[in-house]
Amino acid sequence: MSKWSSWVSGLRGWRGLLLAWLLLAGAPAWAAHGYAQFGELALPPGFAHFPYVNPNAPKGGEITLVSPTRITNFDKFNPFTLRGTAPPGLFGLLFETLLTPSLNEPAAAYGLLADDVQVAPDGRSVTFRLHPQARFHNGDPVLAEDVRHSFETLIGPQAAPQFRSFFSEVTGVRVLGERLLRFDFARANPELPLVIGSLPVFSRQWGVVDGVRLPFDQIVMQHPIASGPYRIGRMSFGRDITFERDPTWWAQNLNVRRGMFNFDRITYKIYRDPTAQVQAFLAGEFDYMQSFISREWARALTGRPFDRGEIIKRELAHANAGDFQGFLFNTRRPQFQDPRVREALALTLDFEWMNRQLFFNSFERMRGFFVASDFEARGLPGPDELALLEPLRAQLPPQVFTQPVPLPSVTRLELDSGQTLRDHLRRARDLLAEAGWRYRDGALRNAQGQAFTLEFLDSGGGMGRVVTPMQNNLRRLGIESSYRVIDFALLQQRLDRFDFDVISTRWLGSEAPGAELLDRFGSAAADTEGSSNLIGVRDPAVDALLHRAVAARTRPELVTTLRALDRVLRHQHLVIPHWFGSTHRIAYRAGRFEQPAVLPRYFQPEGWILATWWASEANRNPPPGRRR
Repeated sequence: MSKWSSWVSGLRGWRGLLLAWLLLAGAPAWAAHGYAQFGELALPPGFAHFPYVNPNAPKGGEITLVSPTRITNFDKFNPFTLRGTAPPGLFGLLFETLLTPSLNEPAAAYGLLADDVQVAPDGRSVTFRLHPQARFHNGDPVLAEDVRHSFETLIGPQAAPQFRSFFSEVTGVRVLGERLLRFDFARANPELPLVIGSLPVFSRQWGVVDGVRLPFDQIVMQHPIASGPYRIGRMSFGRDITFERDPTWWAQNLNVRRGMFNFDRITYKIYRDPTAQVQAFLAGEFDYMQSFISREWARALTGRPFDRGEIIKRELAHANAGDFQGFLFNTRRPQFQDPRVREALALTLDFEWMNRQLFFNSFERMRGFFVASDFEARGLPGPDELALLEPLRAQLPPQVFTQPVPLPSVTRLELDSGQTLRDHLRRARDLLAEAGWRYRDGALRNAQGQAFTLEFLDSGGGMGRVVTPMQNNLRRLGIESSYRVIDFALLQQRLDRFDFDVISTRWLGSEAPGAELLDRFGSAAADTEGSSNLIGVRDPAVDALLHRAVAARTRPELVTTLRALDRVLRHQHLVIPHWFGSTHRIAYRAGRFEQPAVLPRYFQPEGWILATWWASEANRNPPPGRRR
């Protein structure tokens, strides 16, 4: 789930004089229609609509797609609790937030449920005024008490722990009026107005049965009472679900929603097998899919439907920061606690061979945690990074200061310089020996005679062709590994309990990473079941850099801090980086949809399509008997 960060500053002319007067008077520093952390909002108050939408897009028709995640069923309608699996699309289509992002502005958001945002002069609180027209699906107005209830519920013990981490620097909420409330912060942190602005809001009546409120983790089958553009419609429970557009949706004429959410029906289908999913798409069972697998894109999504123009394939350019993808080590396991061991295991992934033989040379190797962004560390630390790292020197390994940031192997540069996979396996053998692992009695063993083994976990089976050649290389080092495919629900349970050796994961990139990093790398999350700190990072130096990052007041400060963080994490060899592509690859049925002429700068395809596309005339008015 994404969030945004930005800072509104630099008022000019008479507005600057007004700001100075407000500061002297002790009133809020400013009130605005949105918020941006590092500059001014691009769109003025009262703007007509976002520039990447068609404000006159007609309503109607439908679109059918597949789950973007690896889920194989769903068993609840509450997306905020730890146990169980909610259906795809539920969060984005039913729930609204106080602020909503612009897909053209990194780290900026505009009022949605809130029509006014006020940040205190000392930066220690933010006040939101709720839109007087905002309504829940049951017709009740969205009031400050509902927002407070949503916040206190999500940071409570019955919600998933990620929310407590994400909102950890929000110390409290105070209702000031029927539609006015204030959130207080632990410190002046310019990201926090946007962090709390991303709070999903739901009615206090959700989960009330016969006048009694159920514990939040027991709200399972009750349909959410929210305020978004869609409601839950027909479904085959656990297999597919349709969301139906609410014709009385309160925000459909709001400028931040004009021309958006145009389909009458959005249906998600769930397939257990990726091959069956592709075949179902080719057979016309659904309308759109995004492809992440190069072989699928190059070979499976071809043939007569594409030649005849019945299905369209597109590669969409974007300005997104690169998503991180890689194998994560569970450093809670004793065999992964030495960074030399982790570095050695990473040397067994032969990317160049895989890219040539498996990926049709369509990917680039991922280098660090903030690939293809300004935040990626390179070479040796410069003076700006050193200013942050020097106070932490006693807590950091010396190579952070003396060696260039590590690069994954095998890379094209290393091949051109004469390095081969055999060279890397020799290096891996030496690193393992330094860490106390030596080959004897038919296996790589430690001083106690225990053999080195590891297990790769997967839910869809898609990583099998990647793991197999790695297993061959690991075997040459004396390491026996297994590859186990399990159901997604069982995998999620094991991840929540940190019960795994090595797992493949993907984190969406962000143009302004912040509070989500606390849950991903912060020590406080390392022992919190269900957190995103799957690696088990517990490092005071990392914690110090994380807190500097979330408190950054300028874009250059954020860039420098995240480069230092990337450097420190990469020197610990916590992951085996995978690969990335520079475009979104999508395929969809021709003749059923129309789309705006202008692409946004920062977007994920599914969200952009559901929010801004509309049905063609034939889709909106199909002949009798032709409606899917």
